[in-house]
Order: sequence, then C-alpha cells, then structure tokens
Amino acid sequence: MTGLPAQPAVPAYFQTFLAFDFGQKRTGVATGNRLLRSASPQETIKAEGDARFVQVAQRIKEWQPDALVIGVPFHPDGASHENTERALKFGRQLRGRFGLQVFEVDERYSTTEALAGGAKDADAASACIILEQFLRNLP
Repeated sequence: MTGLPAQPAVPAYFQTFLAFDFGQKRTGVATGNRLLRSASPQETIKAEGDARFVQVAQRIKEWQPDALVIGVPFHPDGASHENTERALKFGRQLRGRFGLQVFEVDERYSTTEALAGGAKDADAASACIILEQFLRNLP
C-alpha cells in the first residue's frame, strides 16, 4: 500500500499549552511549553458567551496548542462553589468545541498571588500561575 508516511507524534518535550483563568466577564490567557516549563501572559479576553469562544478560537488558531489548561476555583477548604461549576462547564465546552484535551488545575489563591506580585493584569498573571503549576507537575 502506498501513501504518505504517518506523521511522527510531537515529542512530549515540545508540547505547547494554552491556559485559561475563567471568569464571567474576563478570562485570563497564558501560553507555555513543556520544554521551558514556563508561561507567558497573553491579552485577557474581555467577552462573555459565544463572543468569548470566538476569541478563544482565535487564540487556539494563533498558538496551535497541543492541549488546554483551565483553572478551577475552590473554597480554601477545598469545597466547590458556583464558579467551580462554571469553570468545569467552560472546560467541557472547550473540549467539545475544539477537540483538544483539557487539563484542570486547582487555582486556589492564583489571583491573590498575581496581585501580591504586582500584576497589572491579574487575569493573565493568574493564567500564568495556573499553567506554571501544571507544567511543574508534569513528569
């Protein structure tokens, strides 16, 4: 049988990720890769509903990540709340719309940490913190 050879899989150390700090009005965005295990803030998405997904699609097209990472908020004691469910729903929507693997990261205190660090855009800085936490935990 003739044809094109199968494309080799991207080596794990070259994997790139796009991370989101979901919020009802604003969604922080960061990019990063497994090789450097660091993240860079991107412009925060200031949109809701379908308008948010139009901007997410633009970021996915631009960065072509291998997978997505979302922050999932919890109360300090680990209990879930309304925003926990909203973030999880956002993750399911990302998976369904874009067909990419979505990883969930406990994002307790990410905004507090971003603000304490003097971030001008706490949403984008939080997305960086979420992604760097995820990258640190990769094998």
